[in-house]
Amino acid sequence: MSSIRDVYLTAAESTLALIEHDRTAELWHEASALEGMSVGSLAAHLARSVLQVKWFLDGRVTGEGYLVTAASYYARLEGTASRASALNQGVEQRSRETAAQGWEALVEVTRSTLTELRSRIPAEPTERRVAVAHCPGEELLLDDYLRTRLVEIAVHIEDLSLSLGISFEAPSEAITAATELLFAAARERNGDRAVLQAMSRRERDITDALRVL
Repeated sequence: MSSIRDVYLTAAESTLALIEHDRTAELWHEASALEGMSVGSLAAHLARSVLQVKWFLDGRVTGEGYLVTAASYYARLEGTASRASALNQGVEQRSRETAAQGWEALVEVTRSTLTELRSRIPAEPTERRVAVAHCPGEELLLDDYLRTRLVEIAVHIEDLSLSLGISFEAPSEAITAATELLFAAARERNGDRAVLQAMSRRERDITDALRVL
């Protein structure tokens, strides 16, 4: 089985390929499959799953912050289901800002960043941490942070390919890793009993226990 770093880098290659697609450029200003986001904004949001890894690696890490898991990172998110939430409004704003540079510039910066990450990520030590930007004092192991990016890549590759009207999927190992992480987050957020009911007795699933994002 591939290491999570290999899985991430392969998924990042797919991310770049979809952003580079002619249909992405052609439909850049059109509405995407996600309400309130253009194709360009959605492509930019997807690209940030590559760009942010470099930003986080470049960020200051003390090595003494509270260590959180990838599952906790998602389990504690609030407002994921509401477009009006502060979380999603922030996502939309950052995506618009990143998309404002245009398709060609986004392709170039994503390509150059991925080139750097191909050599940089394998060289990082196992215990390498990154800071959780929106939770000062908290840190994630790099491998756990890459797992969170695999969720974003797997989910938004599907969103963008649907927006473009083409058949394009994230690599199967990326989808598996994303599914495993979201399942773990659902268990942490709602408890095993609620997750069991959601999978086996949907009529009793009053909390939508499998919904994480």
